[in-house]
Amino acid sequence: MDDLPASRGPLADPALAGRAAAPRLRASWQRSQGYGVPPDEVIPVFTGSPDTGSLLYECAHRVLSDLQSTIANEPVSLMVADSEGLVLARLGDDPGIRRSLDRVHLAPGFTYSERNAGTNGLGLSLADRAPSLVRAGDHYCADLRGYTCAAAPVLEPVTGELAGSINLTTWSEASSDLLLGLAQTAAAATSALMLVRAGGRTVRPTPRGEVFSVVRGSVAPDDGDPCVSAGWRGALGAAARAVTAGRVLAVVGEAGAGKATLAALARRRLGGRQRLLHARAPEGGELTAPGSGEAAAWLELWTPELRDPDTCVIVSGLAHLPACAAGDLAPVLAAARRAGRPQPFVLAAPEFAALPDPLARLVEAVVEVPPLRARTDDVLPLARWVARQERHREVDLTPRAARALEACAWPGNVRQLRRVVRDAAARADVVDVHHLAPEVLDGSTRPLSRLERLERDEIARCLTEPGTTMTRVAEELGIGRATLYRKIAQYRITVPPRTS
Repeated sequence: MDDLPASRGPLADPALAGRAAAPRLRASWQRSQGYGVPPDEVIPVFTGSPDTGSLLYECAHRVLSDLQSTIANEPVSLMVADSEGLVLARLGDDPGIRRSLDRVHLAPGFTYSERNAGTNGLGLSLADRAPSLVRAGDHYCADLRGYTCAAAPVLEPVTGELAGSINLTTWSEASSDLLLGLAQTAAAATSALMLVRAGGRTVRPTPRGEVFSVVRGSVAPDDGDPCVSAGWRGALGAAARAVTAGRVLAVVGEAGAGKATLAALARRRLGGRQRLLHARAPEGGELTAPGSGEAAAWLELWTPELRDPDTCVIVSGLAHLPACAAGDLAPVLAAARRAGRPQPFVLAAPEFAALPDPLARLVEAVVEVPPLRARTDDVLPLARWVARQERHREVDLTPRAARALEACAWPGNVRQLRRVVRDAAARADVVDVHHLAPEVLDGSTRPLSRLERLERDEIARCLTEPGTTMTRVAEELGIGRATLYRKIAQYRITVPPRTS
């Protein structure tokens, strides 16, 4: 981890050290200095020809081409970069600004992340996952102080992951009042077009940051843990050993796999009085919205709990945490560490690489939670446990329903299984295959359009009706048997056979 930023200290560049700036900009300058970015020139980082076949490139190029046509006579360069800051495309008719940007290597194939080029609009929008305006003297590198850059992150509309950034650059003396608004509009339009081109999938709602209690009081070590698979038990044991040894733990894994649950169970194995809190970072740039105070409010909501000797905070959503908020959080967590004792916090993220650098430096142990598809032995115990929680009594599963649940790939992991089983248990005392959501029977990995989902759901509903036959299904749907078989294969619908 030699390339991580150094701790905060005085800025070496007097032009920045004596300059008044917003906290986000000053934090970015500190990070740039910590990365070792030269303050006097841009050192080009060329990674080769960019991927022009990606969905981001296709959609952003279309949006920027339309925007360029409306500002054809303005000295503005329009760019799209991927999540690593690699410039994929640059549009603009002004020959002067094109030549000038070539000289500082702000061109396709070059990387302009904060780590490589210091504070700039594109890099800051990626680091903080928020719209960013960097004017002339606010740039870290002197080479860039002749420009004003406005950039806005593009979020993948289904997963909410950071896809890239839209960047608009003009001369420093040009008016920039509308530049940031144009960048935000272009980024939103790109995300919307990505959704359409990807097959009309439903946009995932963006959760706000929250803090909630996981468990209070004294509990048995394995109370509320129905999982029996070797993968889960191994991960839980490794996490418990790290907690007992007083190591700072990061639990990683796919969304919905049970990272917070595993962290809570590992902590509960210590016994005694326990109070566990779960703090989830906001998504979508709320922490950096101008004047919102969201970052301070979110941190003030739960960080005082770190002082309670009987409390442990599980901090998740860290892949969405802006760099400025991560920089504020890291020293708070570092100061809360307890020598020779279990730590008052556990970090959770999709993977270790997704942790912001200042937080990654604190981690001493990493445990990965296997996805549910790799823990088939956990599916039925989890399903029965969820059903019992929903109905407050035992709920039976028919053999066909059990086989369908076990055969499902569960791309949404435990979170998806919980939703499916709760819905089924609310409708029946004995859950059969026709009570399960059609998605359980769908083995397809490609995204479906809205019309395709409706068709798939109707076919699955008819196929799972008690006592039905293929002939009846075809008649009810108004299609031939050959068409029915073709549709079943198209959607890879698998209905467990009846047993005598």
